[in-house]
Amino acid sequence: MRIVVALGGNALARRGEPMTADRLRANVRGACQALAGLAREHEVVITHGNGPQVGLLALQNLAYQDVAAYPLDILGAETQGMIGYVIQQELSNALAGEREVAAVLTTTEVDEADPAFERPTKLIGPTYSAQDAAEAAAEYRWTIARDGGAFRRVVPSPEPLRIMQAPLVSTLLDNGTLVVCVGGGGVPVRTDSKGRQIGMQAVVDKDAASAALAADLKADMLIMLTDGDFVSQNWGTPEQRDILTASPEGLAELAFAEGSMKPKVDAAIRVARAGGRTLIGPLERLDDLMARRVGTEIRADVDGGVVYVGE
Repeated sequence: MRIVVALGGNALARRGEPMTADRLRANVRGACQALAGLAREHEVVITHGNGPQVGLLALQNLAYQDVAAYPLDILGAETQGMIGYVIQQELSNALAGEREVAAVLTTTEVDEADPAFERPTKLIGPTYSAQDAAEAAAEYRWTIARDGGAFRRVVPSPEPLRIMQAPLVSTLLDNGTLVVCVGGGGVPVRTDSKGRQIGMQAVVDKDAASAALAADLKADMLIMLTDGDFVSQNWGTPEQRDILTASPEGLAELAFAEGSMKPKVDAAIRVARAGGRTLIGPLERLDDLMARRVGTEIRADVDGGVVYVGE
């Protein structure tokens, strides 16, 4: 099968951990070891987030004030190279050289008129207390939003129209190469009237971009790996119900948290409507997820729209 695997932020930087290079490598190594079996048997593309890392680079930029801070599109490219290098290396190590792995710097076309540019929602960087967040917002002119019990910077997150390098990725897959790409959703660009690409100041949602890539590649499956066992309705409440399978229409009728599960649900709906399947579940139980012992599957042919665990 041709499979796009989207690594969640927990695979790169776990909440509360220092964002050091050693921790990044250790987390990626564990993820690649879990993915090795899948990568041996299928055409696999690995995508990943970059929210914590791109925010950290932005902060590091601000510490050196002799030159203007680098814009978000260049920082996004930096994180693609940084994280892509580590995934490429650790996956090659996990496979003991059995498959060639290529990390590809990718750009994602967006619409400069996307309303997301007027309504920042994408969480990036470290968490802050209320006081520190207010001070950072005043000093750097950031937009700040709540993230659980803390606060983080938010930036625009426009919808991906297409992955510009999808034909190249498809060629690599056709020739037996495993690919790491669309890091952090890919560098957002617009195309001007002369056909030139121009970087945009935003961070594209990784799950939405992974769905766009899956559609461009005509992938059989999108797997979004998280730290939860299922997609849940009314998560964290006494009315919580875990979803086993769902059709895109059934899932679209349910409400999910804007900043956490909703991007994954929207991505799954996009893939299912294009004729593919999506699995959402825990990285550490990937074998169980593939065997349908855990996790949520979204596909077009589900009778009844939504089937809950235990039904």
